[in-house]
Formats: sequence, structure tokens, C-alpha cells
Amino acid sequence: MSETPSNTLQYRFDGPEEAPVLILGPSLGTTWHMWDRQIPELTKQWRVFRFDLPGHGGAPAHPAASVGDLATRLLATLESLGVHRFGYAGCALGGAVGIELALRHPERLASLALIAASPRFGTADEFRQRGVIVRTNGLDPIARSAPERWFTGGFAAAQPAITEWAVQMVRTTDPGCYIAACEALASFDVRAGLGSVGVPTLVLVGSEDQVTGPAEARTLVAGIPDARLAVVPGASHLVPVEQPAAVTDLLVRHFSTAWQPLPEITTGHVVLPAAAPRPPQAPGVAPPQPAPVAEIAPAAVPPQVQGSPDPYDTGIKVRREVLGDAHVDGVLEQTDAFSEDFQQLVTRYAWGEVWHRPGLDRRTRSCITLTALVAGGHLDELAVHTRAALRNGLTPDEIKEVLLQAAVYCGVPAASGAFRVARQVIREETTLPE
Repeated sequence: MSETPSNTLQYRFDGPEEAPVLILGPSLGTTWHMWDRQIPELTKQWRVFRFDLPGHGGAPAHPAASVGDLATRLLATLESLGVHRFGYAGCALGGAVGIELALRHPERLASLALIAASPRFGTADEFRQRGVIVRTNGLDPIARSAPERWFTGGFAAAQPAITEWAVQMVRTTDPGCYIAACEALASFDVRAGLGSVGVPTLVLVGSEDQVTGPAEARTLVAGIPDARLAVVPGASHLVPVEQPAAVTDLLVRHFSTAWQPLPEITTGHVVLPAAAPRPPQAPGVAPPQPAPVAEIAPAAVPPQVQGSPDPYDTGIKVRREVLGDAHVDGVLEQTDAFSEDFQQLVTRYAWGEVWHRPGLDRRTRSCITLTALVAGGHLDELAVHTRAALRNGLTPDEIKEVLLQAAVYCGVPAASGAFRVARQVIREETTLPE
């Protein structure tokens, strides 16, 4: 396989060269093989293009800084192949890439399908905490817990070969690229922009998905003007693997009826051989499962509320991303008439203006904040901001170096208390639950 440049993605084609191109985007921790059982049917009508995320499935480990960066790399790959117009279906993180494409380059999309997707994936805390765990313990804990997130319990018990295949997909991922993808999802929030998605969109979700379930799917349908909803019974997060026949049928129906053509579609194709070594392909399921009924229908839900430019809105978002939802919720619950104005001041000025300024990244701001708190002896706040520093990407060793630097300039007694507090926080944040 020829080397993949850092600004493009590893990919493969299946299907007739003259057919229109349909792109399938993978979920975090998976490879293009998650779509294996959709390929035979989809390639009857489309030239199917699949890609691997950076560091996944043997792809070069060039971490992507954001979902937008992944979309840019995908477009660069397609440009190099002469593919200008395409349909796109993406699962979870792959779905986020699809939304970015629809918002930034709507002229390229003929139709869109968002599977197990959301305009905002959980909270920034959850993904930054996952990054902390990977930095400290490697990918094995994430791999072992993947089946619980991806599949229903009945499927995992009945299909041990597929369950083990899923675990191995995660284990063979580059840790740095996995952490970068977590950071990308932590910062992804397109709720205010959904109304600008102007292509026909299918929103597809498993009824038992506990990661991005039917509630998130209905939020997408409420915000996207030309969107319809399909709920697949008896499926969890990795619904294309758990219920392949149902997903295939829904994709065929959607892309066959909701494809917006242009007068000229150019599709030049170059096929790269498979990379080596590769994770094992998903084993087949015997006997085949009957496709559950999943109807495509409009969702009757209230319209999405648009955000405002008030600095408070920016501030509360940044404050939650840095300090964590649990901490911010606790502070706000204790706010009364006496302290309300102070909390407004902190949220608007400290978080909505200073922390939001582009002149320094959040890692640097965390270093400065830790040093200032040591100098002032504010150990309670130091505990809060040690957690924030971990979420902002600092490693425990880097936090140690900050505190050593502070010991020289702020005094050994101050740093002694700071080390005690920070050590306890780091132990709590980087120790896996039993």
C-alpha cells in the first residue's frame, strides 16, 4: 500500500466504477470493516468508498485535531481521486463528519444518513476523562468495555466472535489518535447550526442505544429541515453490525429516493490494496437474523432553540468543558439571590471572555492557573483546576512539572500542600472503577 499523506485518509473502494459514489464513515474505535455486511447490497447500485480514521485499522497515526479536520482530510482524499459529488452515511463520529460536510460543503453532498449520531456527543467531560484513562492505562480498559457500549447484552452473549472482533478493533488503534478523536468529540457542538443542513437526511438509531439514543436522534430531526427518523428495534450503538439487514434496507431506500443529482458528476477512482497488518474482518452470523421492521417517518418534536451571542452562553459552555458538568451543576445549585450576581460575573468575564480568548490554548491557561492558585494558597480551587488540567490535555507528569516550577518561585510550603492535593485528584481521576 502506498503511504497515506498526513492530510488524507486511508481508504478503499468496492462496487462498479461507473456508479455514483456512496461514502461510509466509521465510528470511533472501529475500522471500515464495521460496514462489511452492508457492502454486497450497496454495491449493486453504488461505488462504495470506505475510510479509516487516523491510527485506526493500520492507518498512519496522524492525529486529527477536530471533526472539521477529519472532514477536510476526507475532502482532500476525494479531491485526489476526482470524486466531487457523493452520498454520505456515517456512524457516531463518522456521522459528525457528515454533519460537518453538510454545513461546510453542502454542494458536495447528494444525500446524508446519520447513524447513532448527535449534534453534541454527551459532555466534554466524558470524552476528556476517556482520554485521561487512555493516557494513564492504555486502550485495554476501553477495549474491554466496548461491547457494553456498542451491543445489546443479548447480542453480545449470542455472538462471542463478533464481540471479540470488536474488542480487537479498539486494541489495535493508536492511543494518541484515539485520544485526539476523543478531544475532537469533546469540542463538537453543532446544535445551533442544524437548521443550515440543507440536504435530505435520514437519522437512524438503535432503540436500545445508551450512547446516542433516540432522544439525540429526535434532536437531529427537529433541527434539520429535511430530515426523517428511523428507529431500529433491538439494536444498540453499533447498529450496522448488530442489525445489518435492517440498516442496509433503510440506507438503500433512503439513498434511492432522496438523492439530489447535479448535471455533471465526476468520479475518478483509484483503489489501494489493503494495509498490513489488518484487524480481522467481522465474522459472519449464522443463522442470518431477520431484519426488524424500522419505518422511516418524520419526527414530531419541538423545534431546536437557537443559541444567543450573550457572553454568558459562551462562558457557561467553556466553564463546563474545563471544569466539568458535575462541578458547575453543583455550584449553580448552591447559587442564591446573594451570590447570583457573582456567578454571573465569573461566568461572563472569566469564562466567556478571558478563558475564551484565542491568544492561549487551554493547556497553557491551565498551567498558568495552577501556578497562580499555588501562589495564593487556594487549595480547594487547586483541586478543581487539577481536574480541569487533565481534561485540557495535561498529563500527570506535566502537572508535576508545573508544581515543581511553582515550588521554586512560590515557596516549598505552598507547593507541599499543592502536591498533596494534586496527587489525590490525579489518583481519583486516573484510577478505573472496579
